[in-house]
Order: sequence, then structure tokens, then C-alpha cells
Amino acid sequence: MQERQWITARRSELDALVEELAKRLQEVQAERDELAIAERVLNRLAEQARADAGAVAPAPAQVAGRAVLLIPHRSDAADEGALPGDYRKILAIVREADGPVQVRAVGERLGLDASVRGKLEPLRAKMTKLADRGWLHKRGDGRFTARP
Repeated sequence: MQERQWITARRSELDALVEELAKRLQEVQAERDELAIAERVLNRLAEQARADAGAVAPAPAQVAGRAVLLIPHRSDAADEGALPGDYRKILAIVREADGPVQVRAVGERLGLDASVRGKLEPLRAKMTKLADRGWLHKRGDGRFTARP
């Protein structure tokens, strides 16, 4: 009789172990799938970086399935011809100004409705990106000047 109890107890232990291992196997497989996705993303980014290194004009890149334009750092680009057209227009307007310019003034020159603040936010983001990449200088008061 004790052998039967031992067999029943051991079978119960092994069943619990099977459940635990099945759960752990599922977790490991899910992590492997995530790693495979991450590896594909890194390979795509590396391909885009190699393509961008040989290109003069910014190439569209894929981020989260959306096409975005890459704005090169000023030190990496031969000239402002590497910038997309709308960024070149912004740069030209700031250079033509007598001094530091506000986003509103640039927006008015571009024909944007400057009375609606929300219409200027995308322009502000572009000008900030140009400043972050060394094409413009953003002053502490929020105005922008051209870099020499």
C-alpha cells in the first residue's frame, strides 16, 4: 500500500513540475520571439545608417512604421543642401533677419496662421531640431539666430 501512496505522491510532484516547466518554456519562447524582432529592427537601422552615410540628401527612414526625414548634424553635412526643402526655407528666413527671430515671425513669412499657437508648434519643433543639430542657435529667450 505504501508503494501506491509513494507512486501517487511522486506522480503529483512530476505533474506539478511538468506544469512549471511548460510555463517557463512559454516565457522563454516569448522572450526569444522578442529578441528576434529586436534583431530585425537593429539590422534595419544598420542598413539605413549605411545608406544614409553614402547619401548627400536626407533619406526617409522608418520609425515605428512611419517615414521620417533625417536631419543631419551641421558638422556631418557638406552644406545645407542636405536638408529637406522646408528646413532650408526656415534657415534662409532666419539668415535674412536682422537679428534674433521669434517662431511667430518665421511662421508669418512661411504663410502660417500665426494667431493660432497650435499652428506654430510644428514649426517650433523644426526650428528646435535645426538648433539641436547645429544649423541654428536657440537663445535663452526662445528666439533663434543663424550660425555663422
